[in-house]
Amino acid sequence: MLGIRYLSHHGSFKRNHLLANLKNCTALLRNISKGVNTNRKMSGTGQTVVDSKLLHSNVWETDPELFNLMKKEKQRQKHGIELIASENFTSLSVLQCLSSCLHNKYSEGLPGNRYYGGNEYIDEIEMLCQRRALQAYNLSSQKWGVNVQPYSGSPANFAAYTGVVGAHGRIMGLDLPDGGHLTHGFFTPTKKISATSIFFESMPYKVDPRTGLIDYNLLQNTAQLFKPQLIIAGVSCYSRALDYKKFREIADNVGAYLMADMAHISGLVAAGVTPSPFEYCDIVTTTTHKSLRGPRAGVIFFRKGKREVGGKIIEYDLESKINQAVFPALQGGPHNNAIAAMATAFKQTLSQEFKDYQHQIVKNARRLAAGLMEKGYKILTDGTDVHMLLVNVKDAGLSGAKAETILESVHIACNKNTVPGDKSALNPSGIRLGTPAITTRGFTEKDVDNVADFIDRGLKLAKEIEKLSGPKITDFKRVLFEDDDIQVKVKALQNEVTQFSSKFPLPGYEEY
Repeated sequence: MLGIRYLSHHGSFKRNHLLANLKNCTALLRNISKGVNTNRKMSGTGQTVVDSKLLHSNVWETDPELFNLMKKEKQRQKHGIELIASENFTSLSVLQCLSSCLHNKYSEGLPGNRYYGGNEYIDEIEMLCQRRALQAYNLSSQKWGVNVQPYSGSPANFAAYTGVVGAHGRIMGLDLPDGGHLTHGFFTPTKKISATSIFFESMPYKVDPRTGLIDYNLLQNTAQLFKPQLIIAGVSCYSRALDYKKFREIADNVGAYLMADMAHISGLVAAGVTPSPFEYCDIVTTTTHKSLRGPRAGVIFFRKGKREVGGKIIEYDLESKINQAVFPALQGGPHNNAIAAMATAFKQTLSQEFKDYQHQIVKNARRLAAGLMEKGYKILTDGTDVHMLLVNVKDAGLSGAKAETILESVHIACNKNTVPGDKSALNPSGIRLGTPAITTRGFTEKDVDNVADFIDRGLKLAKEIEKLSGPKITDFKRVLFEDDDIQVKVKALQNEVTQFSSKFPLPGYEEY
């Protein structure tokens, strides 16, 4: 039996819509009488609606197995302490953008010059994101341009190199074991690890092994010999502010472009908490999901206007080179949902709440470094200026892998990390700790004191396990997970961490 209910916005029946519904229902009955199988239904306004469970059901209805895993991950985040320096908990508004209709649209090209139709509002969103990106760092559109289409930081870096130095061009970046990033040209004596060392000729610069600080004199000498076309001022695990002025002097001495990769510190830069690279650099790349607390995406800023080269004033020509490197050279259609999410994240940077948050990140990182040093742990560079710190656990008789494993078992997430002098990234001597995520949840210095205590107790437990297991990580894990006495101690500390962490709110959706 078919029935029609139609209630207007004002609560009264409207004759024209009712007649439209009667016509549609008559047609539907005619099709049914003819044996036509239809997968459509009529809405109250006479519109045809696809009657599909696949299209209109929630994920918890259509895929409970997957949704159960999503809920478990939410609980892991809620009940644990997240100290991975490159992670954060993004805002509800960012998540809403990411799961919006903007995901549906293809928009290869740039605003006003697309390869597809139907991009009227997509163009407006991308241009809004570009404006807000410049506003976040107080940049003039006459002096700076920006591309917001890179999918993340690694593609952004690769696009910048492709556009500026070309295939087999020469780049210099901080060596990975010394705190640099894979995409700054990392290779080993036996293998080119990153594509940025395969398709470009790279030469690393180093830190002073005694202090853990970048050796700018050695960088200058190496640059004069190597003659790079581009020098990268950027880090993945380095806890001191960079001297961009010194980088600029070195780049000018060899006629190189200077590019900053500020992925880790972009939130701190926006809030004025750490020195800005924009005064000295030609190009600045970043992700937006670390301290900036936006979506997983990338951005490339590039200089416009005039510059001096060899005593001559010439025009920058970076804009077309970088835009064409992003598309069509390396990417297809941009992720419009992520671009919208970046736009709202950049808007947040202008608020006092965001600035206060960034200041608290650094306060928490410094408190964590001080607390661990008081307990006898070696912190590289003896402290931090930013959001992260590097702990040399080798001095405590552990490997980075064992430290990461024991802390994860008690619901503290961090990552093993190389320290200067390490030979293998798979068997490093350190752990990297960061405070953006816990600061988002509301941790302050007094809470960080508890975190330092949990870490200390976890690492001491690891030493106890190692006495039973010996040096191999496989034996370490076997004792950790199979020894009954050890498991009792692990569960006790795990419960303390869970009870402590569960007191702090987590942004986003309640269940997932």
